[in-house]
Amino acid sequence: MSQKIAVVTGGNKGIGFAIVKALCKELQNGIVYLTSRNEERGKAAVEELKKEGLDPHFHQLDIDSSESIDRLRDFLKSTHGGLDILVNNAAIAYNYKKNDTTPFSVQAKISIETNYTGTLNVCHALFPLIRSHGRVCHLTSMLGALMYKKLSPKLQQAFKQAKTEEDVNKLMADFVTSAEWGTIKEEGWVAGYCTPNGEFISSAEKGTLEEGYAGSAYCTSKAGVITITRIQAAAMSADTSRQDILINCCCPGYVDTDMTSHKGTKTPDEGAITPVYCALFPSAGPNGKHLSNKSVVETW
Repeated sequence: MSQKIAVVTGGNKGIGFAIVKALCKELQNGIVYLTSRNEERGKAAVEELKKEGLDPHFHQLDIDSSESIDRLRDFLKSTHGGLDILVNNAAIAYNYKKNDTTPFSVQAKISIETNYTGTLNVCHALFPLIRSHGRVCHLTSMLGALMYKKLSPKLQQAFKQAKTEEDVNKLMADFVTSAEWGTIKEEGWVAGYCTPNGEFISSAEKGTLEEGYAGSAYCTSKAGVITITRIQAAAMSADTSRQDILINCCCPGYVDTDMTSHKGTKTPDEGAITPVYCALFPSAGPNGKHLSNKSVVETW
């Protein structure tokens, strides 16, 4: 069996760290790269796992930096000649702390730039390296699906009918522009906060929030990732030069991490279960789907 190469973005803590740990245990004859923006923290995370008898490798990766992404691509190509597993975990979220006063326009811009565009840029660089039987998993959130239900019918239709990357890029850009111009409501977008149990709270009720709520900028970015997953899977399937490459996305659940201010009900190891399940699919697994608790869920 040829050696498999896996990359996990944002792997120095939380769910990403747990995914690296699980892949190190379950991936036979493989090398798992823990990547993180901060080199010192990433290397410390690697050393922590080595104390548990595991052997992850480290490579610096800032998904907001094209130069950093290109360095990882070039390293993988020259060192291993390709890639077999990519788990896009790196992301940011505002509003899990009720005292966050970051303007909504800034939340929208940075959330889309990192969670959607940064993830997409990693895909652009690394997808050409993925070998036959490769697996890709993007981490998303059921809150993206919850936010979608609150959109105007026109926007819901736009998400459903998106067929190209450019279609989704335009949706994300329109959201950022609406946030900048203060026309979110008029354009049919959502300005508010989603709770882990499925409630939606409008911006006017912000003062009532407890810690543990995700803002709609985060939710919209994840809706973009859910939508692009279907498009990427279709495009990859049309590439006859490679076979059996599956691209899916998944919600890890409400996990006890820094991102949720440690309000989550799942441990990071529990949150890693579905992403690792997607990363290790046998042949004929789901493709272009959104999963939660190891099962396909319908979104749009």
